[in-house]
Amino acid sequence: MEVEILSEEQNPMLHRNEVRFQIVHDEATPSRLSVRDSLAAKLDKDSSEVVVHEMNTKFGMRKTVGYAKVYDSPEHARDVEQDHMLERNKISADAEAEGEAEPEEAE
Repeated sequence: MEVEILSEEQNPMLHRNEVRFQIVHDEATPSRLSVRDSLAAKLDKDSSEVVVHEMNTKFGMRKTVGYAKVYDSPEHARDVEQDHMLERNKISADAEAEGEAEPEEAE
């Protein structure tokens, strides 16, 4: 799987870069998590800082075009992103488990 960055815009107010990318793949459309990991490696970021929003593959093509947001830290991603996007990208599970465990122990 080959990842190419098509465009990159900075959004300093939300502590992120907004990236449009293209992937050339040999097999079926790659999973969101494998794309996230490949994109994070290409941008030299941690995979928990990358949120893949959309991936579009035309029928019969071996090219996928997508859109992702790359945050400065995982905390910024958790603060800004909607819960369903965090779940799709497997980012929120660890933070929510820790956050929910503390109040239950206090009661």
